[in-house]
Amino acid sequence: MFRNLLIADSGKGHVEEMIRMLRDIPGFASTRLNLLHVVSDQNSSNLQEHWKEGGALLAEAVQRLGLNPGEVNTILRQGDTKQTVLKVADELDADLIVMGSRGLGRLQSILANSTSQYVFQLSTRPMLLVRDDLYVRHINRLMVGIDGTGVGDDALKLACELAKSIPGCVLHGVHVSHHDLAPSRSGNSPSDSLLEKAKQRARQFGVDLQTVHRTGDIARGLCAAAEELNADLVVIASQDRRPLVARGLVDLDRLLGGSVSDFVRVHAPAPVLLVREPESR
Repeated sequence: MFRNLLIADSGKGHVEEMIRMLRDIPGFASTRLNLLHVVSDQNSSNLQEHWKEGGALLAEAVQRLGLNPGEVNTILRQGDTKQTVLKVADELDADLIVMGSRGLGRLQSILANSTSQYVFQLSTRPMLLVRDDLYVRHINRLMVGIDGTGVGDDALKLACELAKSIPGCVLHGVHVSHHDLAPSRSGNSPSDSLLEKAKQRARQFGVDLQTVHRTGDIARGLCAAAEELNADLVVIASQDRRPLVARGLVDLDRLLGGSVSDFVRVHAPAPVLLVREPESR
């Protein structure tokens, strides 16, 4: 699954609890951990003191995680936090970025200059977002959104790999359609066919996928299903646009638009793993 994790540490939130939970999963046992702390350019007047504090925060985080210093790559950088997270992820070729999130809505995120929202918007790498107001639990109930797209298939594959590596894990595949469509001649609706195809694909990975179909608003339906299923982790595809414009600019139209993944990021009752479409696709 993941072999090279970048953990963007802010010194607060539940990211560390999430990392401890992941390390309990056999598939993550050999994963390389990279722990990043960024000293803001705004602290340049007292740089030496803030640099020292940043190093202490990293050392404390390693200790709290119960790691030997040789088991984790600690990275201390100065710069704009948002840009630095993206830059370091590229340098490391990280296959997962783990970040904390305050669970702000789109407009709030823009006004508050949210780091996680910016990285979420511009990174093409998978991201695991852990809201500060969530209680992080051991992953026993996993939910994946089923949408029939290529990146949605990637999300299903990843969810199956995760579920297979967790003893006793239950995997639910949830498809939300705006409304019910009439069944075909075979008696199956398009949603039934989509979910059956997902079940067959999950069986190829040796996983029993329990499927759920809801109608209505897609983003709200996914969050409601996660609540009903008591999901410990939600895996969804994120098909937001790729960073083809200057990274110093934020696409306000997209941030203020009706992004399903953005709504789920803010409102899901569990940490959210966003699977992105590779740039080469």
